[in-house]
Amino acid sequence: MANEHGLILPVIMCGGSGTRLWPASRESLPKQFIPLLGERSTFQAAAQRVSDPSVFRKPLVIANLESRFIVAEQLSEIGMTADIILEPIRRDSAAAVAVATVRAAHENPDAVVLIMAADHVIGDPESFTQACRIAARSAARGHIMTFGIAPSFPATSYGYIAKGGALDREGGFKVERFIEKPDANAAAKYIGQGYLWNGGYFLFAPQIMHAELGRFAPEILEAATSALAGATIDLDFIRLDKAAFERSPKTSIDYAVIEKTELAGVLPVSFSWSDVGSWDAVWNVADGDASGNVTRGNVEVIGTQNSLVHSDNLLTTVVGLDDVVVVTTPDAVLVSARKSAESVKDLVSHLRAKNHPEADEHVRVHRPWGWYQRLDVGSRFRVKRIMVKPGRRLSLQKHFHRAEHWVVVRGAAEVTVNEKVLLLHETESAYIPIGAVHRLANPGRIPLELIEVQVGTYTGEDDIVRLEDVYGRS
Repeated sequence: MANEHGLILPVIMCGGSGTRLWPASRESLPKQFIPLLGERSTFQAAAQRVSDPSVFRKPLVIANLESRFIVAEQLSEIGMTADIILEPIRRDSAAAVAVATVRAAHENPDAVVLIMAADHVIGDPESFTQACRIAARSAARGHIMTFGIAPSFPATSYGYIAKGGALDREGGFKVERFIEKPDANAAAKYIGQGYLWNGGYFLFAPQIMHAELGRFAPEILEAATSALAGATIDLDFIRLDKAAFERSPKTSIDYAVIEKTELAGVLPVSFSWSDVGSWDAVWNVADGDASGNVTRGNVEVIGTQNSLVHSDNLLTTVVGLDDVVVVTTPDAVLVSARKSAESVKDLVSHLRAKNHPEADEHVRVHRPWGWYQRLDVGSRFRVKRIMVKPGRRLSLQKHFHRAEHWVVVRGAAEVTVNEKVLLLHETESAYIPIGAVHRLANPGRIPLELIEVQVGTYTGEDDIVRLEDVYGRS
């Protein structure tokens, strides 16, 4: 059984695509990995929130396969390490919690597990840590604990918790019932009755959750157990067995267990919290100016109030508008009434139905070695800006349908073309013929930047044969 004085095992859930924060958040780089409110991403903030070694063990991160290198890189940027488990397909939170439970029961049976999201914003990290300590003591005694957030407004996008009688001497309460996202009238009534927001954090002893999964969701537990048993090690990642994992029903841990168990308890907490699930939520959390405007990036506003204006780079100006959201990226612009921000998710579905690649793909694509950014595309050509981190290199590769021209604009490049190895500096260039075996590397101490011009009958990203790759890609 878990030790109430032992260290807490944080499990950071990195799933989700954050479509309501389009166009800044997309499938290829969702909201938890972008700096919405500061210099760091919400994932990095979540990891730092559980970095006190006197309270927390090394985190376990559960992410999808496509995010693995972003997770590792962002942890490295803040000087942290974690065990990283990769989901081969998305199965919602119940499967991920089951995987964390099975692993913890095997490797850390005396720990209390903390399930937390990667995309939440918490205003007082010290109060959060203290709440974790208190809830962990209740969890070690056999309860499945959650945090009850004091509502600051009648939200319709959050679930609510009705608390029952006192749970124990730690200040927690039994959960009388969980309520799904209400309409505005019901939300106002719930606040008047003292209901709490369900923040989606859960603390439990692994044996307790294992037993409850076996009772209420045996298919999910079996799939998680088999997926871990068949897992493989890939570099620094743990890849779950796909065939086993996809047997898990797709549902949330709330539906699968939390709303059914008799062991649920809630600890009311006072720290500010938001899931920053929409641009309106970002506006509510961020610090605004005297006119109530929240701006970020290359932005100017005149005669505008209570608005959010966000720019990745493009000069974005707003004149004479109130209560709007304006977001610009290199390849997309969003303009919305702030009260309609929740509908951005529907907009993304519409864009997907119309086969707009911008619905899911950023113009800048991150790779383990750095990134590339699409500058222009036309018939028989594609132009990219490429950045390679110091000491990193791309795969040894070839293409069947295109030639490439590289021009170095910053740093030094080590270029392999068939049997030749060239060292290029700023303004120098290299030509890679169709079918040539080639590789790009950065031997220097500063980022390498170059412009790549592709010319050929086909310039898609799938025209690549990797002959050797240090990152294990095929």
